[in-house]
Amino acid sequence: MRKTLINLLFLSLAASAGPLAYAQARAAGGNIEFKNIAEVEVEVKAADGKLEKKRGPVQKAIPGTVIFYTSTFKNISAKPAGNISINNPIPANTTLVAASAYGENMDIGYSADGGKTWASADKLKVKGADGKERAAALSEITHIRWTQRSELAPGKQGEAGFRVVVN
Repeated sequence: MRKTLINLLFLSLAASAGPLAYAQARAAGGNIEFKNIAEVEVEVKAADGKLEKKRGPVQKAIPGTVIFYTSTFKNISAKPAGNISINNPIPANTTLVAASAYGENMDIGYSADGGKTWASADKLKVKGADGKERAAALSEITHIRWTQRSELAPGKQGEAGFRVVVN
């Protein structure tokens, strides 16, 4: 029980900081302003009394909580930026939500070996206990990488993201 509480506390802290400390964005040419946030959906009462879902900072992350990670990037230089790539680890004690990774005009790759090799989700493979190669399970994905397909014009921005569920 104590270990679980410590793990949940650690996960809660990691989820609120999440990829802020670990996500990386690279670009050739131009300067990129990069932000990364971790949020949860919460229900709030609107002025008309109806409940609405809004995103807010992660306050606690208990098993079953869905966390939304969003990376935004903006070209803050006077020239186009090319070769933009974002590498984001899947936080410990979480599992990627199927088909949740997104990014307009971006190729998305997945890794199950800490970012050493990359493939599309449907082609990602791991070695099973029997030594045979098999399709990677969502719980085995360790990283997601987004690569911008074209240059990002000065002043333009983009967004990429994914969801995880706390184990």
